Amino acid sequence: MRFLVTGAGGMLGRDLVDVLAARPEHRLTAVTRTELDITDSAAVHAAVDGHDVVVNTAAWTDVDGAEANESAATTVNGDAVVHLATACAAHGARLLHLSTDYVFDGTATTPYPEDAPTAPLNAYGRGKLIGEQAVARLLPDTGYVVRTAWLYGAHGRNFVATMLDLADRRDTLDVVDDQHGQPTWSHALARHLVMLAEAAHTGRAAPGIYHGTCAGETTWYGLARAVFARHGLDPDRIRPTTSARFVRPAPRPTYSVLAHGRWAEAGLPPLPDWHATLVDAFAPAAPPSPRKVA
Repeated sequence: MRFLVTGAGGMLGRDLVDVLAARPEHRLTAVTRTELDITDSAAVHAAVDGHDVVVNTAAWTDVDGAEANESAATTVNGDAVVHLATACAAHGARLLHLSTDYVFDGTATTPYPEDAPTAPLNAYGRGKLIGEQAVARLLPDTGYVVRTAWLYGAHGRNFVATMLDLADRRDTLDVVDDQHGQPTWSHALARHLVMLAEAAHTGRAAPGIYHGTCAGETTWYGLARAVFARHGLDPDRIRPTTSARFVRPAPRPTYSVLAHGRWAEAGLPPLPDWHATLVDAFAPAAPPSPRKVA
């Protein structure tokens, strides 16, 4: 297959490029934000032409910044997805679009299935929902939305990296224990995105919404303790607190646990448990494969 990866300079995008570079049966075009502005319709159409699958990892990811500038965030997370979906429809390409748990309000007490009603609490979630709706409307047979959450990885800013950085500078850390979610290693998600694209290409995976988060659940406090323990640090240096101690411009859902039923329907395994991937994420790395970009 001929893959186009947008947002290839980001945390997930870089992992996806590495996964695809190790798969010689696929051809890869990887474009960063500076190489392709997904808000430019003409540029998007030109970029999509000649590809079988587009994986859109480009996004406005500053959640609090979106609250202050909703229009700009929605231009990237919502309106630009219209350009991508329209181009995919015109050129016969499938689209895998990354979305978020923030399309839900967080009031559930059991994992959200893929067809659960959406009700975003913040501007970031509202913009991402517009993107989801564009994929469903414009690509009913070839559009895939993959919601993810609590991403961490080797590239870019994320909670796990922040905890390890603060561990060197503070004796104790106060971390919220009243937000529940699924820590998800970006490299594991990248592998599953390729798996889903392959299944879609052969007609085994139906279009629609998939939840791309690791199995299990914890809180930010639980994740911080696990990170410390994994690195030989005393987890008791992490102290539980509440979200009220860290008021942010954008409200966060208190429960972001997602169900994974669509993977089984496609005959594919869901992502592994978050404990296992946390171990894998910090295992000694193999020598990187050379990138094959066409």
